[in-house]
Order: sequence, then C-alpha cells, then structure tokens
Amino acid sequence: MKFYPQLRNLFVFAFLSFSASLFAQSTAVATEEYKAGNEGWHVYLDKAYKESKETGKPILANFTGKRWCGWCKRLNKSVFVHDEFKKWAEENVVLLELDYPRRPPMPPADIAAQNRNLQQAFQVRGYPSIWLFDLDKDDAGEYSISALGKTGYRKSVAEFTGDIEKMLAKR
Repeated sequence: MKFYPQLRNLFVFAFLSFSASLFAQSTAVATEEYKAGNEGWHVYLDKAYKESKETGKPILANFTGKRWCGWCKRLNKSVFVHDEFKKWAEENVVLLELDYPRRPPMPPADIAAQNRNLQQAFQVRGYPSIWLFDLDKDDAGEYSISALGKTGYRKSVAEFTGDIEKMLAKR
C-alpha cells in the first residue's frame, strides 16, 4: 500500500481545522446561555442599568474570578448564597456579576469586553472587589458612574451588608 504525502498533509490539515473549530465552540459560552453563578444576578450592565432606573436602587457589582479565586468562592459561600443576603439585596440593590475566568469556558466576547472596560473604569486589581454605584446614561449612550464605595471579602452576611449599608447612607 502506497501512502501519498499530499493526502497525509490534507488529512492532518482537515483534522486540525476540525479540532480547532470544536475547541473554539467549547471555549466560549453562547450569549443566551451565559449566566451568573447565582440566581438573581445580572451579567449585562445594560440590564442592570435598566433595573436600577426602574427601581431607583444602586448597582452592586461583584468583580470575581468565581472558578479560580479562593476568596471569591469563600465570599459566595459566606454571603451570596444565603437567603438573608438575597432578601436584603432584593430590597436594596441591583446585582451585577463581572467574572474574569482564566480558562474555558470563556464568556461571550461582548461580556468579556464589557467586564474589561468596567475593570479598568473601577481600577480593579484584585478579587473579589465589590463596588456599589449609581449609573447614568447620556443621549449618546455613554455611561457615567457615580461610585458610592467598595468592599471585599467579609465573613458573614451581617458584616457584608453592614459595609454596604454605610455606603447607602451616604447616597
């Protein structure tokens, strides 16, 4: 049996192309499938802004590395998953999760760009970073941010919400 080098090269190229397309599809989550780690959190700033305008509540943004950041995981377990926090949040803030994964699956390109822009705007250098802010939009569609304060990891719901309550009092 004679093996033709051209066919081998064609086979290798076809295999690599097929593998690359499968990898690309598996590394980015489809926009309609992309969700926050906890129920009730937005992943799109525009949706959080809309709810904030409708309710008059400020936005509470969680800058997180939810799959790799140990302190982010601890904050989630000690605060965000508890009914006490969920009830408090529903009454006081609009929740926004901004995730920064290091490995696939990655967020859709539009969410990744949004998160990078917000990370730069708030000068976030470590995780978790929790910012409370008001947001306005001008006629050109540009946002303006009025930061109310920031916090990080807290051991309990009471500690965490206490920090945020102090920021809300200054509003």
